[in-house]
Amino acid sequence: MSYRVVTVLGVAHRERLGVVQAYRFALDLTPRQERAVLAHAGAARVAHNWALARVKAVMDQRAAERTYGIDEVDLTPTQGWSLPALRRAWNQAKSDVAPWWAECSKEAFNTGLDALARGLKNWSDSRTGKRAGRRVGFPRFKSRRRSTPSVRFTTGAIRVEPDRRHVVLPRLGRLKLHESARKLARRLEAGTARIVSATVRRDGGRWYVAFCVDVDRAARTPHQPQLVVGVDLGVKHLAVLSTGELEPNPRYLDAAARRMRRLARRVCRRVGPDRRTGRRASKRWERARARLGRAHARVAHLRRDGLHKLTTRLAREYGTIVVEDLNVAGMLANRRLARRIADAGFAELRRHLAYKAGWNGGRLVVADRWYPSSKTCSGCGAVKTKLALSERTYTCTTCGLVLDRDVNAARNLAALAAAVAGSGSETRNGRGADRKTPLAGLVAVKRQPGTAKAGNTGTVPPQGRTSDHELTYAS
Repeated sequence: MSYRVVTVLGVAHRERLGVVQAYRFALDLTPRQERAVLAHAGAARVAHNWALARVKAVMDQRAAERTYGIDEVDLTPTQGWSLPALRRAWNQAKSDVAPWWAECSKEAFNTGLDALARGLKNWSDSRTGKRAGRRVGFPRFKSRRRSTPSVRFTTGAIRVEPDRRHVVLPRLGRLKLHESARKLARRLEAGTARIVSATVRRDGGRWYVAFCVDVDRAARTPHQPQLVVGVDLGVKHLAVLSTGELEPNPRYLDAAARRMRRLARRVCRRVGPDRRTGRRASKRWERARARLGRAHARVAHLRRDGLHKLTTRLAREYGTIVVEDLNVAGMLANRRLARRIADAGFAELRRHLAYKAGWNGGRLVVADRWYPSSKTCSGCGAVKTKLALSERTYTCTTCGLVLDRDVNAARNLAALAAAVAGSGSETRNGRGADRKTPLAGLVAVKRQPGTAKAGNTGTVPPQGRTSDHELTYAS
C-alpha cells in the first residue's frame, strides 16, 4: 500500500510497516543500449498518440452526429477510456499501425496506453468535480523532441544482479549502474522488499532507473519522542526551528544563475528548429541545449539532496513536527519573491516530512493556513493587528518581548501540538478542522481570535512540553 501519510502515535507498537518506496539509480548505457531504450520510449509515444487520436475521432464523430439529430442509441459506439479497453483496441490495430511492434516489449506500448488512460480519467474527474485541485486539461499528443523519454516495466525479468552493479530488465537485458545498488539488494536478499515495477527515464541528459518497491520497514522511534519542534519556513532562512536553530537557505538557483544565463544565450545564438519552415536544429544547438539541460538538472539534484538531508534529520530527531499550511501558489504571485520561493521548495519539504515522520514513528501537525503564527507573541499570546514583512524583529507591546520574527513564529507553531493532539495521520490543523480550505475559495467571514481572560494569557513552555494558550489583541 502507499504510505505517504503520517503515522499516528499508536503505530509505534507495530513491528513492521508496509510501505511503497522508490529506489533511483543512475545508469551507464552503451550507445546500443541507449538506442534500444529510446526505441521503447518511442513505442510508448506511438501507442499513446494512436489511442488519443482514436478517442478524439470518436468524440468528434459523436458530437457531429448529435448536430444531425441522430438519437443517442444510433450514434457511433464509444471508445472505452480504461486501460483494458485501450489495450484491446491497440492489440487489434497494432499490426497495421506499427508493423515493427514485435521488436519492443509489450510493456512499452502499455506505458503509453496507461498514461493516456490516467490522463483521460483525470480530465473527466476534473470536469465532474470528482478531482480536487486545478482544472485538468484534455491530454495532448506527445512530441519526440519535447516529451521526456520514459518506459515502465511491470512484468518479466526485473532483478538486481549479485554484483549490485547491474540490473536486468525485460528486452533491454543487463544494464550497468553508475553506483552500487547495495541498499536495495540487501532488502531483496533479506526478503523484506519486493520489486513492483521499474521505470527507465532520461533526466538532464542522463538515464535513470527507478524501482517501485514494496518494503517492510522496521518500526522506529524518534531519538526524542516527547520533543515537539515548530518549523517556520522562509526565504532568508529555509527553516527556523523553535529551538532557535537556523537552517540556511542554499539558494542553488541563484548560485547557478550566472552560468545558466550564459548557456541560455549560447542556445539562442545557435540555429534552432523552426516548425513553420521545417528547419531542423543544428548540432551545435543540440549540444548547447544539452548543456543547459544539465545545468538545470544539477540545480534540481542539489535542491533535492538538501531537502532530503534536512527532513530526514528532523523526522529522526523529534517526535512531533509542526509546520504551516502555506499557500505556495499564491506566494508565487509575488513577482519579487517568486523565484526564491520556488527555489526553496516549500511544498516538497512538507511532502518529505509527511511520509518520513511516519517511517520514524512520529507525527506531523499542519497548522491552519490562517493561523497568525508571526503576529502572535510567543510569551503572552497577544496578537498584533498588523505586522509588515520588513519587520524582522518581533516586539510585543504587551509584555515587552523582543525576539526574531521567525523564531517567534516557530515557537507558536510548537505550542499548537497540544491543541491538535490528534487522531489522524496528518493531524487536524491549528483551528481544529479535519480538512483544508475548500477549493471554492476563502470564506467571507473574517476569523477573529478569541479574547483572553484576565490572568490566563499563558506562555509557551520549554521544548518538550506544550500548552494551548489563548490569543488576545495587542493594544
